[in-house]
Order: sequence, then structure tokens, then C-alpha cells
Amino acid sequence: MNANFLPRSFLILALLFAAETGVQAQWLTQSFGLKAGWNAVYLHIDARHDTLDNLVGSDVSNPIQEVWLWDPSADAAQFIKDPQTPAQVNNWLNWVRVSPSSATLTRLPGNAACLVRVTSDYTWNLKGKPVAPNHDWSGSGLNFLGFPTLAGAAPTFDTFFLPAPALKFSAEILRYAGGAITDNPVPVLDLTSTQVRRGEAFWIRSPSFNRYFGPFDALLGSASGIDFDESLGQHSFRLRNRTKANLTIKLEMITSETAPSGQIAIAGVPPLLVRGTINLTNLTYAFSALSSPVSITLKPDGDLGSDVEVVLGLNRSAMSFPAGSLVAGVLRMTDSLNYSQIDVPVSATMNSSAGLWIGNAAVAKVNQYLTTYYTAETDAIMNTLLTNLTLLPAPAGVTYGRDATSKRIIKFTSGNGVYLVKNVNTDSTDVARPYPLRLIIHNDPSNKATLLQRAFVGLDTGGKQIVATKESLLDPKELASARRISAAHLPFTAANAGWPFSGPLALTANITATATVNYDDQVSNPFLHTYHPDHDNRDALFTGTLGVGEESYIVSRLFRLVVSPPADNFASLTAAATQFSGQYIETITLTGRGGFTRSFDVSGAFTLNRITSTTTLTSN
Repeated sequence: MNANFLPRSFLILALLFAAETGVQAQWLTQSFGLKAGWNAVYLHIDARHDTLDNLVGSDVSNPIQEVWLWDPSADAAQFIKDPQTPAQVNNWLNWVRVSPSSATLTRLPGNAACLVRVTSDYTWNLKGKPVAPNHDWSGSGLNFLGFPTLAGAAPTFDTFFLPAPALKFSAEILRYAGGAITDNPVPVLDLTSTQVRRGEAFWIRSPSFNRYFGPFDALLGSASGIDFDESLGQHSFRLRNRTKANLTIKLEMITSETAPSGQIAIAGVPPLLVRGTINLTNLTYAFSALSSPVSITLKPDGDLGSDVEVVLGLNRSAMSFPAGSLVAGVLRMTDSLNYSQIDVPVSATMNSSAGLWIGNAAVAKVNQYLTTYYTAETDAIMNTLLTNLTLLPAPAGVTYGRDATSKRIIKFTSGNGVYLVKNVNTDSTDVARPYPLRLIIHNDPSNKATLLQRAFVGLDTGGKQIVATKESLLDPKELASARRISAAHLPFTAANAGWPFSGPLALTANITATATVNYDDQVSNPFLHTYHPDHDNRDALFTGTLGVGEESYIVSRLFRLVVSPPADNFASLTAAATQFSGQYIETITLTGRGGFTRSFDVSGAFTLNRITSTTTLTSN
């Protein structure tokens, strides 16, 4: 093989192989049974996390001497009848044990075919990240590729190519059987006995463009897999039947192997859900947990139902790992013919609830304060009633009388009188229409949640997005793209320091915060009207300030948020990273003269959505 000519595409590939070494991955080991001489292997895993020098060259007992990787992008129209005959364009990258410093192949990508020369029979176990099939067939020229068949009992070409007649009846197939390069490759003449073994690469000349990999296609959008990252809750892909009969696809989660040295440790398997049918009564989707295999039946190719969308969800409420932990596994898809096995890496990062959360509380109930009083039409009736209530005879300094107009009974003490209270109704009642209250909460990484009256989201002078308590902290040139979010029902202060909650905003949290407005706060106290002489908290001559309870009260608002677990439906369970909801309870306490207080309770429901994961609240 002549490796002196290296196309530009190979140089780009080499740079990419060298760069992608720290990729988060789910790990599987692929085994290749190599015979002495030349072997063709197909990589269903991506092993770019380490170099060939380390994976192969560092083991002196390893009989692998050469690895040659085929790249058809160099000349897609080229067809070589005899692979021993040098071509004008070199489609190979190579690694040779005796001269590793001159290697043009340093790392092994997935979905790639290689020639491997060994000096003796050898089982090569290679650990890497599984990849879904992804190969562009060449309509003219050679395709050097493998098929994702089951690792156990592999089908023969005759049965495997049934859904692809052009391949079954017209394809030209060659394979390597070990031994000298002069004896390889050899034509596959009997399709009924030659197995399509997983991990073996074949030269195939197709008379027409083809994308056949097996009896079903998994259209993932990317061979690199499914990554929910820190905030995504759903991911969809399509399954397509390539056969003319019903085909059942089994989905199951496979636990990742231990990560190689130097790679990120995997904390656990992501708890995946598969969305089912919609309930037209409440418009929620049923779901199945992938803790057990889930089967999906596809109708015959061309029929309605032969191509279906599969929606996967990540149930973050079932994850209890430290924030930032990597959870990963392998989604394995097999068909009822036992022909294909497609392994798809699935990963997610354990999210924290840090960031800025915006939402509303809808006040739906108010605890009323309705007082009823004892009444009597005559003094005689009043005295009889007071006797029955054991209030007569009255103690020293206490007398009773009647209001001539309302007939209410008055209790006099020390010259002052109050109506005699019969009952106070503080029951919670529904309001005519829920009243919305804006909620702005910043949750920082130290599990400190703060209720804010306003927040500013935009770029600072360094071009970094921040969440700030003041507009002056933003870049004045970028204010057009900035956003101010305000809660008008909360008291305004210039510092906008906010009010700390008793704990973090998180799943199943039960947290409280208190905002107090002083009785003389001319900016925020609702009982004060600065320019009205009866409600300005000033005396008649405007020379002094009145005391608490004269014209205004101290207002204390105790907010309680009780976060509810997600509802048992697909949408709620998969939105746990970006949405919280639950019960909103507020106690409003008014303090008047002499420290006398009266409290009122309101309640309802709240929903919060995280609009940014910026963890720092910038205040200076």
C-alpha cells in the first residue's frame, strides 16, 4: 500500500482525530477475532479517546503490526477491481508499529473500516463509544464497510439482503480471510453460507446508490448519539421498516462499561421514558420506563405506520446524583428477525437548579376575616344571654350595655367599649378570578435562593451574559438586547438586595422568605399616599411623623413555596430541569398601635421556568 500521497481530507481527519479526545462517552468493548495475516474490521465504536500508540503500540505482546483506515471521501468515484493494484489517489491512513512516528493514522474513529495485520491469531478487544450506522454508499467504486448485525448468531448475506434486492442480486462482495495480502481479498461467491458478522468489513460494489444497513433504519440525526446535556428533557428520532412485513423493534438500556483511565466517570444510567399515545381527555401522553425493554411494532414498508417517531424523555426527578455528574448508558435497538443491533450512546449531565427562575403565582383562595357580634332587643334579653354565657355577674370594672341602633352588646372596660364578639370566620374561600403575582427567584450554586423585586439580564462590558440587580451593571451599548423583569407587587428598594429563602429552590422544596415594608416607607407602603394629608403619616402641622398604626401599618409578607413532585405524565416528568410548580401560600401580617397584629392568608398555585442557568447574581 502506497501511503506517500496524503489528500487534504486526510490532514483534516487527522486533526479532528487528535482534537476529540475528551468527549463524554458511554463505553462498550468491541471484540475482533483476527487471523494471522490481513483482516478487515469495521468499527462500531469510536476509540478516539486514546491514541493507537497507547491502545496498541504500548502492548509489546500485542501481535498487531499495521492498521490501515479507509477514507472513501478522497475519491468517491474510484473503483479498484484489484485492491493490490496501487491507485492514483490514496484512500488510506496508516499506523505501523515499527515506525509510529511517521503514522498518518493516530486515533480510531467510529463507522470506519480498517485493514489490520497481525502476526498470529488474536482477539482484539477495543473499548470505545458506540456509534449508530452512518455511511454514504458510493454508486460507483468500492464501499468498504460493515453492518450492525447481532454480535451472536449473524445472518447470511442471502437473508440479510432480502429487503435490498439490488444488493442481493447484483452486489459484488469481497472479504479478507487472513493470510498474505497477495491472497486477499477474495470474492464472496455463496451468499447463502457467508455470514454478515458484526465487526467484519467487506468490499461491496453496489450498482446503484444504497443506504441499506439492515431491516430497519434508526434515523437519529447524528451518529454521535443522544445527549440531554444539563437541561434538555426530550429527544426524538424515527424508526423505519425496510421489510414488507410487520417488524418489531425492541428498545432497551444497556449499562455502560467502566470509563477508561483519564475519562469522566459515569455516575449511573439515565432514567429514560418512551412516550406513548395521547390521552384525548386530559391531553397528556402515556409513557413506558426503559428500566425494562420496550417494543415498537412497525407496519410493512410503504404502509401507514412503517415510519414512526420515537420520543425519548429523561426523568430527571428520578436522578439523585451530585450536580455536574455524568449519567450515561447505551440504547440498544434490535429487530424481531434478529438481524440488526444498533447501539446508540445516551448521556445527560445531572442538573442543578442554579439560575434565574421566572413565573407567576395565581392567588385562588383568601382567608376571610368576618366577625359576627352578640345582639339583644332588650336589656332583659341581654342580661339573660350574658348569664347563659357566664359573663354575669361581671367582674369589677366591667359593665355591659347595648347599642341602640345595631342592638349589639357592648363590653365596657376602663371607660372604653367594644362589641362583644360572637364568632370570627377565617375560612378560606375561592376568589372570583385568580390574581397573578410575578415571582422572580435567583438560585445560586451554594443552594441559596433569593426572591427579587427586579432582575436585569444582559451583557456586561466584557461581553459576558449576567443576571444583575442593577441596570448600571450592564453594558450601556448593549441595553437594546437586555431585559428587565419586575414584580410590581413587591416593595421597591434602590439596593434591590432581595429577600433570602430558607433553602434552595429544588424538587420537593418547602421554603419561605419574608418581605417587610415599614409603616413609614413612602415608596412601597400601600397605606401611604405621600401627597394626601390624611394618609401621608405626618401630623396636622407637617412637623413630625406619626406612630405605627396612626395612618399606616407595618406590612409583613411571609411567602411559602411548596414545590410539588412532577405529575405522573410524560411532559411533566421530562420538564423537571427547567420547570417547578406547586403550592403558593402567603401570610400578610399588619402591625398597628401597641404592637397589635392581624394576619390574612392567601393561597394558590405557582409555576416557575428557568430562563437562564447563569449561576452568579451580580450586584456590584
